[in-house]
Amino acid sequence: MAMPFVQGEIRAQLVEQQKCLEQQTEMRVQLLQDLQDFFRKKAEIETEYSRNLEKLAERFMAKTRSTKDHQQYKKDQNLLSPVNCWYLLLNQVRRESKDHATLSDIYLNNVIMRFMQISEDSTRMFKKSKEIAFQLHEDLMKVLNELYTVMKTYHMYHAESISAESKLKEAEKQEEKQIGRSGDPVFHIRLEERHQRRSSVKKIEKMKEKRQAKYSENKLKSIKARNEYLLTLEATNASVFKYYIHDLSDLIDYCDLGYHASLNRALRTYLSAEYNLETSRHEGLDIIENAVDNLEPRSDKQRFMEMYPAAFCPPMKFEFQSHMGDE
Repeated sequence: MAMPFVQGEIRAQLVEQQKCLEQQTEMRVQLLQDLQDFFRKKAEIETEYSRNLEKLAERFMAKTRSTKDHQQYKKDQNLLSPVNCWYLLLNQVRRESKDHATLSDIYLNNVIMRFMQISEDSTRMFKKSKEIAFQLHEDLMKVLNELYTVMKTYHMYHAESISAESKLKEAEKQEEKQIGRSGDPVFHIRLEERHQRRSSVKKIEKMKEKRQAKYSENKLKSIKARNEYLLTLEATNASVFKYYIHDLSDLIDYCDLGYHASLNRALRTYLSAEYNLETSRHEGLDIIENAVDNLEPRSDKQRFMEMYPAAFCPPMKFEFQSHMGDE
């Protein structure tokens, strides 16, 4: 595969990687915004529910404050078991009202604030990672450009070496051809022609020496350029491997830094608040359940009679009334 094409492919990949990281950050920010909107609305619902529960409890508590049962409740809490269940039921509603108000407050002042902070951190980390990625990409492209330059140099010197070798072989053929001619019998060759042949042989030998020197020079350059190319090639492959296996992974980790842990803490705050609400509710229901288990007619009858002693207290014993001195 041609080097420029590979460079273009890698450059396109680097741009795509940056787009992917940016899209991931945008998705996270949108998710965190949705979570904020969700818990803000849920907090409104919890607040409204808390107010409605408080109104419900207050409505019936107001009706009972003037009753004798309420006065008895304030005095010694010695109530009839059904009335006790009723008061506990109203207390449970008020308890749930406070718990839901607390839950709303936790959503608004804790959970939502955590999501806002995570969103700001994610955006900040992406901007920083973008700067780091830009530098990594610049370094990688610099290495690739250097490899391309070294490769072109090697190809150029190698081509010159091949050309010089071809010219040298051509000179060697001419020399062989000229030597073959000079081996002909000389008794029928004129002196002038013999002198021309010797001069031609010297020229060819001189040309061959020049081409030999040129070939040796180009061959040496080609070998050096090839060695330089091989070393640069190995270094480039190591750099590309390091970027894709280590740097890119570190870059993604940098974008993720603290995101999952912070989200974990925020959602665990939500879970803790919900579990506390359920625990409080179950504790209140357990108290009511205990009162329901103690619905006892005999005990209530005793309390009822004690509440109205004048009405239910037995009269004094009838005494014997003597008549006209009868003892």
